[in-house]
Amino acid sequence: MNTCADQISHVLETVAEQGIETLRICFADQHGILRGKTIVASALSSAFEKGIGIPSTLLLKDTSNSTVFPVWTEGAHVADLPLAGAGDVLIRPDPARFFILPWSPHSAVLLCDVIDRSGAAVPFASGAVLAKAVADLDAAGYQAVFGLEVEFQVFHLHDAALGHDQATMPPAPVQTSNLTQGHQYLSETRYSEAQDLLDDLRRHADALGLEPRSMEIEMGPSQFEFTFAPSDPQTQADRFVLFRTMVKEVCHARGLHATFMAKPNLPNAAANGWHIHQSLIANDTGQNVFVPEADGGLTPQADGWIAGLLAHATGSCLLTNPTVNSYKRFTPFQLAPNRIQWGWDNRGAMVRALMYPGDAASRIENRVADTTANPHFAFAAQIYAGLSGLRSQTPAPPATESPYGEGADRLPQSLLAAIEAFDGSDHIRQNFGDAFTSYLATLKRAEWDRYLMTVSEWEQQEYFGLF
Repeated sequence: MNTCADQISHVLETVAEQGIETLRICFADQHGILRGKTIVASALSSAFEKGIGIPSTLLLKDTSNSTVFPVWTEGAHVADLPLAGAGDVLIRPDPARFFILPWSPHSAVLLCDVIDRSGAAVPFASGAVLAKAVADLDAAGYQAVFGLEVEFQVFHLHDAALGHDQATMPPAPVQTSNLTQGHQYLSETRYSEAQDLLDDLRRHADALGLEPRSMEIEMGPSQFEFTFAPSDPQTQADRFVLFRTMVKEVCHARGLHATFMAKPNLPNAAANGWHIHQSLIANDTGQNVFVPEADGGLTPQADGWIAGLLAHATGSCLLTNPTVNSYKRFTPFQLAPNRIQWGWDNRGAMVRALMYPGDAASRIENRVADTTANPHFAFAAQIYAGLSGLRSQTPAPPATESPYGEGADRLPQSLLAAIEAFDGSDHIRQNFGDAFTSYLATLKRAEWDRYLMTVSEWEQQEYFGLF
C-alpha cells in the first residue's frame, strides 16, 4: 500500500468482504480515552472523504466529562481554534490504523486525527502532540523505540451502580470483589485461576496486532500485567489505548470490571504502574546508541537521555501521572518510585538502566508513569526530556543503590504540585508550546478544584463527632 488512496481502497474492500456492519470512528482524547462515533459501513467512503464532525467540547472536558472552558462566551478560543458555541471539529479516519474487533467481529475501529475545518491539525490534540515530538527527534538524528508494560486489575462485578441517583458526573463507583486473592507474584496457580480470561485477552490483543509478549500475575489481588513487543512511539500509543479499551469491553461482557486506576481505594489493592521502556536508534547507522562499549559504562547518548529524564521529571509528571489518584502511588518500598534517581537494574529507582555490552535490546525503563496516563503525552514527555539531555550534554548523576533514601529530590506529592511544576516549566513551554501548556493546566486545575471541594471520608471521620 503505497498511497493513502490505496490504503482507503483496501479498507473499503475489507469491510465489504468481511461483512463488517459498523465502524467505530475514534480518536484518543486528552485523557487517552477513545471517543468518536459509530457509523454504518455505507457511510465509510464519505467519512474518508470529508471527515466526521464532532463537538469541539470533547477536547475540553475534564475527567468528570464536564466542559471546563467558557464555550458559551463570545470569542472563546484555545490555541487559535474558535470554540464558542461548542461548534464542530473534524475527525479524519486514518486507513493505516484500521482494526477489526475480534470480540465484536461485525465491527471495526478506525483511529483518527483531529483537524479543524481548514484541514489543519488541532495542535493540542493527542496525535498532533506526539507527532511533533517524533518529528523533532527525527530532525535531531534519532528514532525512539518504546516498550510497554501495562498493569491493571479485573474484579467480579456485583453492583453496576445503575440506580437513577447514581447517574452523577462522574457516576457512582461500581461494587466489586476480587477475581484472585493475590500477593503471590508470578505464581503459577494464580495464573491457572485466571487463565480463561487471560487467554481471551491475549487472543484479542494478538488479533488486533498489538503484539503481546507476556501475561503475568502481578503482586496485588486481581492484578495482572501485559507486556508488548517494542515499536515506534505512535504505534505504541495506539496499542496502549486499544488495549485499555479492549480489556474494559471484554471484561464488561463477561460480567467483570477492569480498571487501570493508579491506586484503587479498595482494601489491600495494589497500585497500577506503567513502565516505559525506551531506546534510541541513530538515523545514520540504524544502531541502538544505548548499547554500552565493552567497559559497560553509559554511552554519551544514554548518559544524556537519563540526565534529561531526571532533570525534567518534575515538570513532566503531569503527563505521566495525570490524576489526583496518581500521587497516592508514590509510596516507598512498593516497587514504585518516589524520588528522582536512576540505578542499574534497580526496580525502586525512577529510571532503571538495563544496558549491557553486546545486548542490542539495551534500554532505559522509566517507572514513574501509571496506567491513567495519555500515552501520546507521556511519550512526548520522554522524547523532549531525553532530547534536552542530549543537547545539553549534561552528565547524569551517579547511579543510586538506595532509591528510597534521603537526599534525592522527591517526585511531586500531589496533582497540584505537578500542575504548578508543569505550568511553570520553561522546558515544557519551549517544547510543547504555550497553548498546549495552558490548555492542559486549565483542564487539570478544574479536576483539582473539584477534588478540593469534595468532603472526604477522612474529614467526616475526623470532625463529624468531634465538633
